[in-house]
Amino acid sequence: MNTLKTLVLKRFKILSLLTISMGFSVLLLLIRMKITHSFFFIFLVWNLYLAAIPYAITTYLVSKPKLSKFTLLMSGIIWLLFLPNAPYIITDLLHLKISSNNLLWLDVLIVTSFAYNGLILFFLSLFDMRKLLLKHVRKSIVTYSFPIIFLLTGFGIYLGRFLRYNSWEILNKPFHLLDDCLDILLQPNHHAEAWLFTLTFAAFLGIGFKMFSAFQKTINS
Repeated sequence: MNTLKTLVLKRFKILSLLTISMGFSVLLLLIRMKITHSFFFIFLVWNLYLAAIPYAITTYLVSKPKLSKFTLLMSGIIWLLFLPNAPYIITDLLHLKISSNNLLWLDVLIVTSFAYNGLILFFLSLFDMRKLLLKHVRKSIVTYSFPIIFLLTGFGIYLGRFLRYNSWEILNKPFHLLDDCLDILLQPNHHAEAWLFTLTFAAFLGIGFKMFSAFQKTINS
């Protein structure tokens, strides 16, 4: 517990900025609710909560002075299951098509704000996981594993947005999920959209993480 407190203190600045940024997103949503008397975008709060889980997991793992490979493996699996929730919020931009014209600008700002926070949480969590992996496995393995993580994240977002699966449904509906995944993987010609979405989203996240890492190095140099 003391180690976790120490880590939180070390990350006080970034956690403070995250709190301010997420608070601003919620404030924008409250303003919209006040103006429209509608709770339509309230689901963004839940999505942002889910987006914070991967970062919470890696923050906890980084706080551990000693971490076994088994603990890292099991925690990493749980982390990977929840990871798509962070950039998933970008796809909530699809809801803008039902926005009223006079408040479209506000809706764009609200969804973009939540999506921005989701992306930041995603990149921060990945940055933590890379540091953790580098302590336990070879650098080459980490380097080659990250493109796979981006692909799995893109695929997970597709499953969530278009097939409406949630992270915990790997336990509730494992056979349905496995059947749908195998169908997409084994019959790519019948699921061109799924592959296009996965590949383009993975590329988007990969480029974004490269930029985020470059910014981190520039700041720390």
